[in-house]
Amino acid sequence: MTPQETHAALGRREAIAYALLAVAALAWSGNHVLGRAAAESVPPFAISLFRWGVPLVLLWPFARAHLAGDWLLIKSHWRVIVFLGVAGGAVFGVLQYIGLRYTTAINVSVLNSLAPVMIAMAGALMFGDRLSVRQAIGIAVSLLGVMLIVTKADLTRAAGLDFNLGDLIIVFNVGIWAVYSVCLRWRPPIHWISFTYCLAFVSTLATVPFFMAEHFAGLTLQPTWFTVGVLAYVAIFPSVIGFAAWNRGVEILGPARSGATLHLIPLFSSLIASVTLGEQLMGYHVAGFALIVAGVWLSSRADWR
Repeated sequence: MTPQETHAALGRREAIAYALLAVAALAWSGNHVLGRAAAESVPPFAISLFRWGVPLVLLWPFARAHLAGDWLLIKSHWRVIVFLGVAGGAVFGVLQYIGLRYTTAINVSVLNSLAPVMIAMAGALMFGDRLSVRQAIGIAVSLLGVMLIVTKADLTRAAGLDFNLGDLIIVFNVGIWAVYSVCLRWRPPIHWISFTYCLAFVSTLATVPFFMAEHFAGLTLQPTWFTVGVLAYVAIFPSVIGFAAWNRGVEILGPARSGATLHLIPLFSSLIASVTLGEQLMGYHVAGFALIVAGVWLSSRADWR
């Protein structure tokens, strides 16, 4: 293969990675919107159990053969798989839904935008990763786009954000996601279906005891068509599709470059809200979108040392 062909192949591979990361951001945006809308009708441990338990059943016919072929690697790396499943699956999912019960959508958008910075910090502290100048500028530019959207182009609104217990939970949870993302480098070289199934298995087992305690405490699901729709969505899109796309994207690009794409989440959330809730798409949405895309593009380019 010539150098030109090699360069083109790498470009296609990175383009696929960014497309996958955008899919993950879109899936998680819907999860945020529905999680907030269903906060009063679906308890956090119940929605988390459905989020991982249903994929455990649905994936089995497809995962069985891959699990058999990957079993020796799964067995030898079981500690890593358990750690990633508990941190990135069970704990992160539960705390996300708990936080959405106590804080506002605008605050969640702002605080989740800390993820790229926290991923870079976790990578530097845990593994000595370096963040290039271009990547740092890209993160800052896309963060500015996020702030433009959530403050509606009125930066004085930022000073009026009211942070509460839910906000602290979200900040802590973003830190957990950062640790999960940088630790994906420990993931054994198994098929993505095998890894997703193992993640769902560990997350389900870790959530069951807390779901039972929640149920016996009187916090139960309200059986409506809305809750059925919410549970169906979270069981397929943010869990299977979102995690599989994110894990593959991080595998190709690394956690720091992938982290910049998380700024797409508040953008997608704004667009979803404009369609489903009838909120008007304003000029600051368009301007914020341009800054977010520019920041992600900067982060994806060659390093500036």
